[in-house]
Amino acid sequence: MQKKYVLVGTGGRAEFFYGALVRDFKETSRLVAFCDINQTRMNYANQLLEEKYHHAKINTYLANEFDQMIAKEKPDIVIVTTVDRTHHKYIIRALELGCDVITEKPMTTDAEKTQAIIDAINRTGNQVRVTFNYRYAPHNTKIRELIRDGVIGEVYSVNFEWALDTQHGADYFRRWHRNKANSGGLLVHKSTHHFDLVNFWLDTSPDTVYATGGLRFYGRENAEARGETKFYQRAHGSKQAETDPFAIQLADNPHLKAMYLDAEKEDGYQRDQSVFGDGINIEDTLGVMVTYKNKAILTYSLNAYLPWEGFIVSFNGSKGRIEVQVREHSYINSGGSKSDEGKLAEKSVRVLPMFGEPYEVEIVEGEGGHGGGDPLLLQDLFGLPEEDEFNRAASHIDGATSILTGIAGNLSLQTGQPVKVDHLIDFNKVK
Repeated sequence: MQKKYVLVGTGGRAEFFYGALVRDFKETSRLVAFCDINQTRMNYANQLLEEKYHHAKINTYLANEFDQMIAKEKPDIVIVTTVDRTHHKYIIRALELGCDVITEKPMTTDAEKTQAIIDAINRTGNQVRVTFNYRYAPHNTKIRELIRDGVIGEVYSVNFEWALDTQHGADYFRRWHRNKANSGGLLVHKSTHHFDLVNFWLDTSPDTVYATGGLRFYGRENAEARGETKFYQRAHGSKQAETDPFAIQLADNPHLKAMYLDAEKEDGYQRDQSVFGDGINIEDTLGVMVTYKNKAILTYSLNAYLPWEGFIVSFNGSKGRIEVQVREHSYINSGGSKSDEGKLAEKSVRVLPMFGEPYEVEIVEGEGGHGGGDPLLLQDLFGLPEEDEFNRAASHIDGATSILTGIAGNLSLQTGQPVKVDHLIDFNKVK
């Protein structure tokens, strides 16, 4: 039996979901409507449906017509891919109107909105799933398996470094993410992936979080301190931007032009702002220490201006150590094929037994974006139900525990003090 879907928020992440629905899951799924604040962007999404996916246009509704859309289209599931700060608005209203929800990460951006979502789930009995595609990458699943099977015994500590490069990392400082009110900063918007992986790998949840960091590289003040004297507000139409390696030219990419440049007239959103402009209030350099409920500790760092993209993580346990290095291809959101997002360049998973010879763990490569995790996630979301011994499908509880690590980190950045995660929301209400 087909389930009916509507999608709200037709920006850069939306096609990942609606393209798969109409191309690969016709037997189980039917896409019936788009919703957005921007009609031009919805029209372009419909154009892609016709020209790229050979699917008929679907109905479109402006954001203030969300309730009308639900009443008329009667969807089973609402897919939320809007700006992060509005996720809770559509999640809660969809639940209240009788729908289940699939939401892009992060589930929301602060503790108050997290509590409101949990309360709505408890009140309505409807479900929310969060799309953590990194769980499904074969190398990340293999790490979970090694730890679950006790290969290095009980894990006492994790060292986790995530590197964002000067294409992908810089992109967060061109877009709406540069405003912490929109995204929660990188500790929420980006690190939610990484904190979720640690929760998933160790089968635990965070207890106490301490964070430090700031805006060290991007932003006008930092550029001025390095001796820069020439600035521009946005790349489009700017002579200065023509020689800036951090600039992107929307007019040169037909997809970005149609989705953003041509749509500016409706909402004023500029996709190509200077990463060395004014008004950036998110951090680009971050260090976090987390103590978990199982007493394991995490030391984590994120830097958004490095010459490579990927992560290095090591696990120290009672029987040995696991060392992982993953290098990903660089990309710009919506600047190319979806399968290039988070695509593997190289990987290594190495086990070092306490009293034995180190060895490499063989892992079958996965096809598609995010290390082969994207197709597996989509199958789990939209295909026929299958047993999964690793329980990779992420619920609202998983969504909450991952973002609350980042939310606690943001509070720690403000206060200089460690933060108890259980103090942020009422976990007695989490079911």
